[in-house]
Amino acid sequence: MKHLYIGGERKSIPPYPHHKNFVYKLYRYFEVKNLFDFLTIDGLFYIPNRLWLNRKYKSVLPRLLMIDPTSSCNLKCKGCWAADYQKNSNLSYEKLDELLTEAKKIGVIEILMTGGEPMMRKDDILKLCRKHNKLTFGLFTNGTLIDEDFADEMVKLGNLNVYISIEGFREETDMRRGNGTYDKVIAAMDLLKKKDLGFGFSICYHSKNWQTVSSDEFLDFLFEKGAWFGWMFTYLPIGSDADVSLCCSADQRAHVKRKIEEYQKEKRFTIIDFPNSGHKSIGCVAAGNDFAHINANGDLEPCAFCHYSDVNIHNMSLTEAMRSPLFKKFRQKKPFSSNFLRPCPFLDVPEAIEEITEMEGVKSTHLSYPETARELTSKTRPIAEKWEPVANKLYDEMPEKEKRRFGILTRLMFWGNDKIARW
Repeated sequence: MKHLYIGGERKSIPPYPHHKNFVYKLYRYFEVKNLFDFLTIDGLFYIPNRLWLNRKYKSVLPRLLMIDPTSSCNLKCKGCWAADYQKNSNLSYEKLDELLTEAKKIGVIEILMTGGEPMMRKDDILKLCRKHNKLTFGLFTNGTLIDEDFADEMVKLGNLNVYISIEGFREETDMRRGNGTYDKVIAAMDLLKKKDLGFGFSICYHSKNWQTVSSDEFLDFLFEKGAWFGWMFTYLPIGSDADVSLCCSADQRAHVKRKIEEYQKEKRFTIIDFPNSGHKSIGCVAAGNDFAHINANGDLEPCAFCHYSDVNIHNMSLTEAMRSPLFKKFRQKKPFSSNFLRPCPFLDVPEAIEEITEMEGVKSTHLSYPETARELTSKTRPIAEKWEPVANKLYDEMPEKEKRRFGILTRLMFWGNDKIARW
């Protein structure tokens, strides 16, 4: 029987399909300790099978596919690009069904859904989870549409998880998400805990909430509410009207990194902090390592934050789209830095994304406020320049054993993808 420590308690992990088994796999992926762990995250035969599929389809295929079923959302959060999107962008049920069928065929095992607010399509999502019960699903949701009936369906399905967005306590959450949002989020967490559903939390940290969300007090609170796992994302000023003042300073980002790592070590709890966990995710995980993103218009993007694409799944199969010139160039440029605490080509190495997107056919996919990569990096370059010396200092402080471990895994990953990309 597999186990995880949650809230200081040793919890049993039921066999697949079960929502807690998905949480366990996330822990295995990001807390990999050695080469054997890395190669057996998804079982003894997953890596050989994946290599065979990559060879068969002549592409580097994703382990995890993120899909935006809709651009619609019932909230309008400050600084969120989805708040500015058209509300009529949707992937039809038929297209989603087609994508998931092909995804299983090419070896994808996990589906994450975001948006917009994926719960705006909750009936379709439940139907897809029932039909594609060999896939595991996770929803990044604001939590306000989770009710008793939906929670009961999650219990029955076993292969559906939720990651609930929260910005801090009431003041910080309602500041960005609107008055009353915090109370709805907490009610959803209480409901899931009552059903013994091991949900996760999702936090965007920025210049207004960084201290609160990285504090022991707040993380202990989420523990008590029943969270089993955590995602943290630093704010990126995406879109030509983005609020740059919400970007964290280098010192603020470093503070969050240290606090989260200390908390994880003390509580034995997994929290992934992008991009500060670049060393755990073998640098940038996007565009061909294990990950691809499809937005609500059908554009295939390297990640949910990378609003650039040269292919659309309405015009070709997913397998064909994965061979896109943009994805190939993205892979060739990785790792973007030898310091894996500078993994992001937007926030940490802006010259990389400028070069990658200077290809014929690459366009901005931001639906309301498109911008070129150079327009985006004009905002992030000053941030990157201030972060570089701080990141270098943090990297120098990292134990040599840890540097060697991630270095070996990274070389193996990129060597394998490079070979596959040449087939």
